[in-house]
Amino acid sequence: MASNSICSRCLRLASQLPRNGNAGRESRRAFTTTAKQQPSRRRIHQSSNPRAPAVEGQRQQDSPVPPFSATRGRTVDQPATNPYDRALLQRHNLFHPFTNSPSPQIRKRAAIIRQNAYCPHPSHQPTRNPQSPHDAEGRKTGQMPPAHVRYECPDCGIPVSCSEEHFASDYESHLQICDTLRQINEDDHDLVSGRFFPEFQYPSSQIEEAQVNMTNWDTLLYSREFNAINDERSMRQATRLLTYPMTVGSVLHELSPYSLKQRLTPEGLRSLSALRYSLHPPRTGASTTMSGIRPNPPPIRLFILGARAESSLPREVWIQLSHLFPRVSFHLIFIGPESMANRDDEFPLPSRTPQNPYGAIVEDRLGGGMKVSTYVEYFHTLFEAQHFAPFDPYFDAFLLFHPGLGHPASSHEWAPTLPQLLSTKIPILCTGYTDFDMQRDIEWVKKEAGGEMDVLMEPGENRFRSLRWDLNDLDPGDVSCGNWGVWGFRGKRYEADEYRGAE
Repeated sequence: MASNSICSRCLRLASQLPRNGNAGRESRRAFTTTAKQQPSRRRIHQSSNPRAPAVEGQRQQDSPVPPFSATRGRTVDQPATNPYDRALLQRHNLFHPFTNSPSPQIRKRAAIIRQNAYCPHPSHQPTRNPQSPHDAEGRKTGQMPPAHVRYECPDCGIPVSCSEEHFASDYESHLQICDTLRQINEDDHDLVSGRFFPEFQYPSSQIEEAQVNMTNWDTLLYSREFNAINDERSMRQATRLLTYPMTVGSVLHELSPYSLKQRLTPEGLRSLSALRYSLHPPRTGASTTMSGIRPNPPPIRLFILGARAESSLPREVWIQLSHLFPRVSFHLIFIGPESMANRDDEFPLPSRTPQNPYGAIVEDRLGGGMKVSTYVEYFHTLFEAQHFAPFDPYFDAFLLFHPGLGHPASSHEWAPTLPQLLSTKIPILCTGYTDFDMQRDIEWVKKEAGGEMDVLMEPGENRFRSLRWDLNDLDPGDVSCGNWGVWGFRGKRYEADEYRGAE
């Protein structure tokens, strides 16, 4: 039998047979129909790999059943039609105390909370100045020394008090956020459950005649032809990532839900009209033929300052922004000392050379007309070097996601940057975790700008905020969500008229 007429599996089986007198009989028996029909032996050309019956005494060692196995209650050959079927944790078994969680990641997070967070009971001494009117530190007026949290609430499973006595006496205040903390607990366990996440499969571009409806999350996902999300938890997981590109797109798009009747100021309409003129260019009749060659406009530059988590998002998430504006290209520029956080696979950083003086990490093969550059540097350093000059209000915009402009711990870092941002006269869009966070940033900007600023968009709740709540590991009572609110401003522009002499 020629070797080129035998498949690789048959040839490998024939080569492994013993070379003795019985080799001929064994090889003939291996290729007979009788051998193929043996139930205890796998067929040579069988594409599936059914599990062989385990030998008694070896079942517990060879194929142990995991404590949270999804195969319990159904046969092995039964197909998994539900994304939870192969998960380590089922949808009805997602709640676990952080300290005794089946996930080592969450157990490690519980250790961090117990090591850094303090008990919010009023009988303790304060450890810091309160950051907001709702901060639990403002209630501390006692004389007991500060104590770290040790007791986990049985309802939410998160360490919230130093002892059971303090938890019971202050249970009324904890009850206000207990349901939200339990939801955070289940959402965190859902991420590490090992299930398949169909909500993280994003659609590609669609025909331009299919207009996008940006009224809310439901209409946007439907008009963009996302996979149907019928579960609230899956919706929270999906919006946690999509909130960054969709927040930007909802403000800049010509079908934006924000108008003069919805928080947009006259100055904001003027600034955004310039950007929308470039984001929605008319058809030019361009094609791939020689006669269809047309000059392309420069890409829209979006400067994301103080980038942290948004710089490490999967690029498929940011490409959704280019699908909202299919006729233009984008250049996303992440700037900040923490812009490479959670991107350990890309270290060490590129060396600084005359061709790349600031060690930029460039990603230019993402598809969808998008390019991404990351600078582990402060913006005021790049601005003083005129690295991005000149700025054009028709093609540039600044994005600040949760910048903490007025936060006492970070306002000093933004002090040299704010005058430079105002001098560019470019729209600046900012988001905040809470209403108090936004108002604190607005007050700081007005104080530092000295009246040299125009509000483009009144502060308010973001229609495309994250529906998933996040927990502060340093303070379990501090609960927020990504991009809860959005507002905008820019440097004041003065209109000058020609002097025609005294009338």
